[in-house]
Amino acid sequence: MRSDFDVVIIGAGAAGLAAGLRLAASQLRVLVVEARNRVGGRAETAWLAPGPNPDAGFPVDLGCGWLHSADINPLVPMIEAAGFELDRTPAAWQRQSDDQHFSGADQRLFALAFDAFEARIDAAAATGIDRPAADLFEPGNRWNPLMDAVSSYYNGAEFDRVSVLDYTTYQDTDVNFRVRDGYGAAIAALGRTVEVRSGCAVSRIDHGRMPVRLTTTKGEIDARAVIVTVPTPHLAEGRIRFTPALSGKVEAAAHLPLGLANKAFLALAEPESLAAGNHFFGRIDRAETASFHVRPYGRPYIEAFVGGRHAQALEAAGEGAIAAFALDELKGLMGGDFVKRLTSIGATAWAGDPWALGAYSHALPMHSGARAILAAPIDGRLFWAGEATHPTAFSTAHGAWASGLRAAEEAFAALQQGS
Repeated sequence: MRSDFDVVIIGAGAAGLAAGLRLAASQLRVLVVEARNRVGGRAETAWLAPGPNPDAGFPVDLGCGWLHSADINPLVPMIEAAGFELDRTPAAWQRQSDDQHFSGADQRLFALAFDAFEARIDAAAATGIDRPAADLFEPGNRWNPLMDAVSSYYNGAEFDRVSVLDYTTYQDTDVNFRVRDGYGAAIAALGRTVEVRSGCAVSRIDHGRMPVRLTTTKGEIDARAVIVTVPTPHLAEGRIRFTPALSGKVEAAAHLPLGLANKAFLALAEPESLAAGNHFFGRIDRAETASFHVRPYGRPYIEAFVGGRHAQALEAAGEGAIAAFALDELKGLMGGDFVKRLTSIGATAWAGDPWALGAYSHALPMHSGARAILAAPIDGRLFWAGEATHPTAFSTAHGAWASGLRAAEEAFAALQQGS
């Protein structure tokens, strides 16, 4: 029986675009369907302006903003070849500019405590027995809350919800670049030649028949193979129904929830008052604090970054809550007169985004094997991609991209064998 397409790819984020590009080089009939009216998924660049004149604005990344492990990241040469300028300035995440409310001596003590904590995690992982990473905190250590804050930034969750075994498999070279005109814009540009049917959300996949049938908001589509790249909550919560049911995939997705990280953008009326590239932690004595990036690329704004439970609480509190929190922390750091010169110009709310439902995945304790389960093909018909399926670069756009290439190769090989 003839199908509409050889391969349908669900989702036009980094994974789906990569799969689409790879398969476009074949003679297969390929379609990417995307629920949104844009491509990029959790990579999104927006144009924000501090006033009524849009020409005075600048691009900001609402989602992923850093090319992690940039010295080995396959997207780096691709993005540069597409004409995007990269900022190679070393990230200042763990440094408090001007020692503001965080002395140089205390910064060194914090770094030593974090190094010792991660050494204990490595030792625990070497046993092969999984457990929550927070189990490796020293009871009463003054730096535990700030370490939890850092975890909320790069895991999207505090360490009690992070698997030791999963945490140690993540590969990071500590080299990080940014895309001056936006990581989201770069991802969209890389996928500009991919055929995408936008506004096309998938609600059901019947893989008990051949061809596989997809029920979408734009009608039914038949395909010989399907690549699923949606965020894990869509699977865990049954937002896409499978016939026959796939309980193993649903369970694996539930064990790979998306953590949360949100941003607020604050325009500086007097940008020259702060040096470009500065970084501040709002507080160092609690996990509920923001990480502030000051004047990225020399532009007149501050980016406030919050994660984990605190990000969830602020998003649930409604519009304006994250900006109000960021302004309050900056008031404590810099004083009330400084805060009067700041204006909120935007914020994110990824948990409430109906197609994202969060930021990036972490494996729950005792479930480090869920990534391999989620990534495994089914019956030469269903294939799986997305950052949550990558064994060592999860939570990153380049991990999602690599997973899309892997799933495309799997689908192509299966179709060649079946032809």
